[in-house]
Amino acid sequence: MNKRLASLDALRGITMACMLLVNDPGTWYHVYPQLSHSAWNGCTLTDLVFPFFLFIVGVSIALAILPRLEQGAAPAGLRNAALWRALRIVALGLLLNAASAWWPPGHDLRYPGVLQRIGVCFAVASILAIQTSRRTWLVAIVALLAGYTALLLAGGTLAKWDSIVDHVDSAVFGRHVWETNAATGQRHDPEGLLSTLPAIVNSLFGLCAGVWLRQRRFKPLFIAGVAAVLLGWLWSSWIPFNKNLWTPSFVLWTSGWATLALLACYWLVDVRGWPPLGRRFGMNAIAAYAGSELMQVVLPPTGWQDAIYTRGFASWIAPWGGEELASLGYAIAFVAFWWIIVWWMDRRRIYLKL
Repeated sequence: MNKRLASLDALRGITMACMLLVNDPGTWYHVYPQLSHSAWNGCTLTDLVFPFFLFIVGVSIALAILPRLEQGAAPAGLRNAALWRALRIVALGLLLNAASAWWPPGHDLRYPGVLQRIGVCFAVASILAIQTSRRTWLVAIVALLAGYTALLLAGGTLAKWDSIVDHVDSAVFGRHVWETNAATGQRHDPEGLLSTLPAIVNSLFGLCAGVWLRQRRFKPLFIAGVAAVLLGWLWSSWIPFNKNLWTPSFVLWTSGWATLALLACYWLVDVRGWPPLGRRFGMNAIAAYAGSELMQVVLPPTGWQDAIYTRGFASWIAPWGGEELASLGYAIAFVAFWWIIVWWMDRRRIYLKL
């Protein structure tokens, strides 16, 4: 199974559409609970989006890089290509952060970010896939989860601002993070340095899932997904789900659901022949993500978003459906706008890759 899977593009595209939906409400003051990140502990549907992306990164490595390795490509060449791609992903993330810091002016440049984490996870998972055995992947998964658990426990608390994760990010990045407590000077970043270690496991889980998918070993894939969900749920009674800290229970919970979602998409699209809904978003995920982020740099500070939301959605939806529905309507329209763009790009065979 070396051909491109429509089901994987569909899963990536659905995940991308969900990211746009939850990242771009009409107003952050009125959002349905499941369309917002957990305040701290817990896991909403929104919290699943980013781990799904990291899982898909691993699946893509199994389907794109491993076949070339098996066909005789030089490991050094594949490794260098993967590292260069990872650097381009990180660089784009920094450019988007720089744009956000530049407009409106007066903000510090944030160093961590979503694309930065994706780049690091892609680099580590690619190197392990190219240079090591599958047994090593499993050892890495266990070592990262166990080691990170030990670090969290050594920190003494999982409270915001006071965890070892926040202390490390404050020491490494200083003020160049997502959030600073104005009263205490403490800092926090949901995509920080230390919490990237367990995030690598999501991509390694996807790497293993992609290998099983290529081999058509669907039973182990299903068992692994169910086992990860159950183990994550059990682990959460000790160390709770927490996306900001990317706790081990959160890793297993999200990796398990991503595995089951991949299996369901494969069965529906590639086996049963269902249309690959979301494929166009999946083929141009970078374009949709980067473009939507730039729109969020421009629209809110200029007041255009408030005007569009108030006149186009809140003024007529809120009186009968409530502010949450009006805010969701704007988000759906935002997703539809970007679907038109990626549809147009797909029609003209335009695909932006890093």
